[in-house]
Amino acid sequence: MPSRRILITGLASVWGGRLAHQLESDPEVETVVGIDTADPQHELERTEFVRTPPEPKPLARIIRAAGIDTVVETTLVGDGRGLSSGRTRAIDLQATMSLLEAAARSGVSKVVVKSSAEYYGSGRDAPAFFTEDTPPLRRPRTPVQRELARVERALREYGDEHRDTTVTVLRCASTVGGGLRSAQLSLLSLPVIPGILGFDPRWQFVHEDDMVGALAHAVAQSLPGAYNVAGDGVLALSEVAGLLSKPLLPVLPPWGTLFTAGQVRRLGIPVPVGLLRELRYGRGLDNRKLKASGYLLRYTSRETVLKLRSQQRLRPLLGSGQPDGYRYEPEVEEFLRRSPSVQAMQRARSDATPSPSQGQGQGGAYGSLTEGELLEVIPSLETASMLALRDYEAAGPARPAVLAEIDQQLDLRESTDN
Repeated sequence: MPSRRILITGLASVWGGRLAHQLESDPEVETVVGIDTADPQHELERTEFVRTPPEPKPLARIIRAAGIDTVVETTLVGDGRGLSSGRTRAIDLQATMSLLEAAARSGVSKVVVKSSAEYYGSGRDAPAFFTEDTPPLRRPRTPVQRELARVERALREYGDEHRDTTVTVLRCASTVGGGLRSAQLSLLSLPVIPGILGFDPRWQFVHEDDMVGALAHAVAQSLPGAYNVAGDGVLALSEVAGLLSKPLLPVLPPWGTLFTAGQVRRLGIPVPVGLLRELRYGRGLDNRKLKASGYLLRYTSRETVLKLRSQQRLRPLLGSGQPDGYRYEPEVEEFLRRSPSVQAMQRARSDATPSPSQGQGQGGAYGSLTEGELLEVIPSLETASMLALRDYEAAGPARPAVLAEIDQQLDLRESTDN
């Protein structure tokens, strides 16, 4: 398989930075270039950063000069925060249009765009689960819906005109946790979660690791069309509150959108209209198309909320800011990438490192999880994944509690099968 050369827009965003970090470890990715107008927020080793706005001419020059074959757009706002002005909406739409114009000029083979489940909307007439073929509910009701509809229309037209280019759209459920900022996370971070009187909507989440994994999967595979990205299962808002060990108080009135928005804003939450509709009706996404493409989701919606609970409990101890205190320094980055001394040390370390074994892929998937997190995840694993995890754990960390839980789950499944 030929090496891939990737351009990421929005390198300073959570998704752009994390995707670049993951792609750096893929031996089939030869080049990663990221653009943004702000400094990167993640420590990257071989990603090349270009400070430039997403305009067609400079983008086309970068794509042609670096031999880019895949471009990934990560800058679309998914929940409507910051979309209170027409100017912000135009910037987001224009960024995507500029990317498509540059891609058309340069002949790239793949375009991947991170979109949002807000594309479908929320309402009393919504199906139990939206599939990728389900049209949005009536006409777009919110500013972010209107923008997403325009973006996806432009992407479909681009795909129709450029048949030799694979265009992938990832419609993502709500993502909470990590260094993200979203209206949903602000709501769930309150000591008491407010609800709308008479409504207990269904909510669905995707873990941040799965969001990055789905983007990397779309980069690696040929996935034309739209794909829903969401964890298995939906939760009533009351269940979400219970998992977070917080009370749910349905104190918001079910009438008067502007009045309700004003009440929530008094709690310090900038409320997009889409969130108010989710507090009424919720939303569920059918994720079978993504799983059929070969991507194995690591977290369910329930596990994502449990992960958020752990982060909320640890946050007072960890403080704020970047977890590793990273700050982009151009001169330091230039030294680390260009210095003959640094390059010589990297070659020496590479020569001293054993070749990766076949079993390391499973370690990459689970090596970042703590023992407590693994104990929560193990019962939801498929048998093949559980066996692979046992081999990895036995050959590496060999934590007694983890191995005992795996053996217990395997024994239970064997007795059930018999």
